[in-house]
Amino acid sequence: MDNQITRRLPPLAALKAFEAAARHLSIKSAAVELSVTPTAVSHQIRRLEESLGVAVFQRLPRQLRLTAAGSELYVALREGFDLFAAAINRIQVRDAARMLTISTTPAFAARWLLPRLGAFRSAYPKQDLRIHTSVEIAPLDGHTADIAIRYGLGLWPGLVAEKLFDDRIAPVSSPLLKVKKPRDLLKHTLIHCEWQSTLRKASTWRAWAQRARFSGLDSRGGIVFSDESHAISAAIAGQGVALLSTALIEPELKSGVLEQPFGPVLSNYAFYLVYPEARRADVHDVRAWISA
Repeated sequence: MDNQITRRLPPLAALKAFEAAARHLSIKSAAVELSVTPTAVSHQIRRLEESLGVAVFQRLPRQLRLTAAGSELYVALREGFDLFAAAINRIQVRDAARMLTISTTPAFAARWLLPRLGAFRSAYPKQDLRIHTSVEIAPLDGHTADIAIRYGLGLWPGLVAEKLFDDRIAPVSSPLLKVKKPRDLLKHTLIHCEWQSTLRKASTWRAWAQRARFSGLDSRGGIVFSDESHAISAAIAGQGVALLSTALIEPELKSGVLEQPFGPVLSNYAFYLVYPEARRADVHDVRAWISA
């Protein structure tokens, strides 16, 4: 036998409109709260009265007064809506407590973070993660993000910055190009990562040429990408020689898909795990995983 209870209720919109009007004893105030017109509220209340077959308000000049039926219904709705709100708040708070948002650059997320997420899920199955990617620094306000992997000097006022590793940026290319010495760069397209140029000590081809004391290189020409992942793909496809973070192409270097034919290596910045001191306990699992 089916024990499911069949509830025959008036439309929810009508119940909400009535509850707001009964609480304020004002159609106009209810309309403001519900972001609708007073006419819409009046229409919903009429629908409710038609559904119930009784009046819920006495309509006096410039005043509303609850009828006996309206008073009984209002008490029940008020308690019911309060229970709904409390349950929803508990669910949202519990969900927020489980969900942590990590912010980092698109390339770091794709090339370094995502391949390691399986290990995190195995170690901490009850902790949910959200990955937020942007080349702009995201606020660690608990809404946009809780913890970040940032690129720089470790100087973010008001935040804890734990160094993960120094970045090493070097010329890399497909072995198909047969780039063996710096002079070979003159025969190939240079691949640039646009976001690096926004840094004070950017690891650009111009900076590399100065460090290498290599003259005659057109350090501005070539292909420019805003996302390192695209620059990496272009290098793998043999579209040119790129200045890339070796941390982000470790699998390709090990497999021989990409090679670092020569130096020098630029190492101006590092990757840091960054979070507010007040959230240290909340981000403990993520810290332990990433630091390991």
